[in-house]
Amino acid sequence: MEAPEAAGASAPGPGEGRRGARIERLRAALSLPTLRRATGLLDGRHKSVFVGRGQDFDDMSFYRPGDDISDIDWKSSARLGQPVIKRYQRESMMSLVLAVDTGRTMAAMAPSGEDKRDLALGVAEVFAYLARMRGDSVALVAGDAGRTISRPARSGAKHVETLLTLLARTFEDLDVPVDGVFELAPGAPASSLPRLMERVSTWHRRRSLVVLITDTAHPGPDAAIWLRRLSIQHEVIVVQIEDDDPLRPGSGRGRDIDLPFEIPAFLRSDAHLAAQAGLVREQWRSTVEQVLDARHVEYGVVSSEETLIDDIAELLQRERAAVARGRR
Repeated sequence: MEAPEAAGASAPGPGEGRRGARIERLRAALSLPTLRRATGLLDGRHKSVFVGRGQDFDDMSFYRPGDDISDIDWKSSARLGQPVIKRYQRESMMSLVLAVDTGRTMAAMAPSGEDKRDLALGVAEVFAYLARMRGDSVALVAGDAGRTISRPARSGAKHVETLLTLLARTFEDLDVPVDGVFELAPGAPASSLPRLMERVSTWHRRRSLVVLITDTAHPGPDAAIWLRRLSIQHEVIVVQIEDDDPLRPGSGRGRDIDLPFEIPAFLRSDAHLAAQAGLVREQWRSTVEQVLDARHVEYGVVSSEETLIDDIAELLQRERAAVARGRR
């Protein structure tokens, strides 16, 4: 069961007004040590992306703790009697591709009560900011089963702002005002991660860092083939926006995003039904994790704006550790 829609919410969709306030809060947090540490972690992506791919040999150097063991020249080390590494001139810039799921389940709520679209925009904002601090270009591919938008990789604050505004408007199209409240738009398209990843693979040939932003219901087995292809072609990180549970105790009125009606009160209070739905949900999440683990893709879950930056920093820390262990 998917997360509940923000039934009866009178607040506007994730348009310019709400996004402006959120961006101000995020930018105030961008100076925190946590995010500055995350920026350093993103530096490691350049090394891992270009290992063995188009590097120019520079010179030899004795191994020092912290150097990548994959750079050790074993024949030279044997001759000299101590570890020696090959040093390369690595490319210092790369593209960041924001691959964003804009399917209708993204119009639901997170456990914090926040709109999942706002959290997805926040994730995109943080990664775009980190890329700009590195001097990297940023591209956008956003889509679902019914539409796809794409903008090429370019540098600069104005370009990034244009991408984020376009993404916000695409998310906003998922709901419409009805009698003063926003409801899911009729015919709002479902998610289609295979389609989204196919577009990324086709439109972005140069090896890049792809940040796939979706929810905890994705990517499923239907996306496994394209996830495999994409992870070979690019370096991939997945950020999932956590789904709420419409049957959790104390959640109040709720509505499954794929149901045309609100969940009746007698069902919301049925403990047995809640337990069974929870079991199904955990089984599906386990399936999603197996799909990601099979490709050695690092992934993290964002459940609220309050923890968003820490969650991203932790994800980048795990990704860098995976690179150091030779998983990338």
